[in-house]
Amino acid sequence: MQLFKKETNINFMGQRKLALLFSALLLLVAIGSIISRGFNFGIDFTGGTLVEVGYPQAVELREIRSVLQSVGYGDATVQHFGKASDVLIRIAPKDGMSSAELSNNILNTLKFQNGAVELRRVEFVGPQVGDELTNDGGKAMIYALIGILIYVALRFEYRFAVGSVAALVHDVVITLGVFSLLQLDFDLTVLAALLAVIGYSLNDTIVVFDRIRENFIKLRKGSPGEVVNTSLNQTLARTMMTSVTTMLVLIALFIFGGELIHGFATALIVGVLIGTYSSIYVASASALALGITKEDLMPVEKEGVELDETP
Repeated sequence: MQLFKKETNINFMGQRKLALLFSALLLLVAIGSIISRGFNFGIDFTGGTLVEVGYPQAVELREIRSVLQSVGYGDATVQHFGKASDVLIRIAPKDGMSSAELSNNILNTLKFQNGAVELRRVEFVGPQVGDELTNDGGKAMIYALIGILIYVALRFEYRFAVGSVAALVHDVVITLGVFSLLQLDFDLTVLAALLAVIGYSLNDTIVVFDRIRENFIKLRKGSPGEVVNTSLNQTLARTMMTSVTTMLVLIALFIFGGELIHGFATALIVGVLIGTYSSIYVASASALALGITKEDLMPVEKEGVELDETP
């Protein structure tokens, strides 16, 4: 029994100019925010001090944040580490203070609130390590996009490759723009989420491209725009089911996963929404704008085939 018996007939490509304006607006806002506001980099990139403390019993994080904020450490990231009685505190470097002084101040502040608190470990992440992570993270995304460009060009056609990479760049830039605009913490988990967004968006785009290629060969009548529309409508149910089920998981992670993976879940939620949109209106529309035709996707006939089949 099929869940979707009625076939949709939405004119996606008829709205591609409006979608282009919408995407252009989102990209302008995102790029403008990235240039003007930058990112709120976490300790993984900026360097800083990590302090792990233990309590004899479970402790509320909001109480610790309130105490730290009262002494000037309102920018500290506080989260449970393992058990509800173990707390991990990350704080950016402070001018004129060493890592040892910073950790001692935090410990003394927490002891004033609860004398039973114990110091478990102190780690310092230098700015040089942060710079290295920033550069390596950027390179990882660039290498991923180059690899995808080559893969799609070999599997389909270069116009599809350009369309897929355009969609991926579109998704990554807009997701980065959301983090810049809202000044959300940008750490290694967010970088990992961006790479996951690339994989998710590419998978959705490949499914659509597969159907477009099949229909270009199978459908004898119809313009390229009509063939693309037919393909998008045929894959719409699969696209929506995948997106909805993925979003349910991500929303659960965002609500119940704790502060540690809030950034990760947020990046994926934004990326899945934008990736679903871009696989329809950016990747497919870009391939169509570049002039993809039925002849480009027809298998090349080998010379001498007719002679070999002659008895």
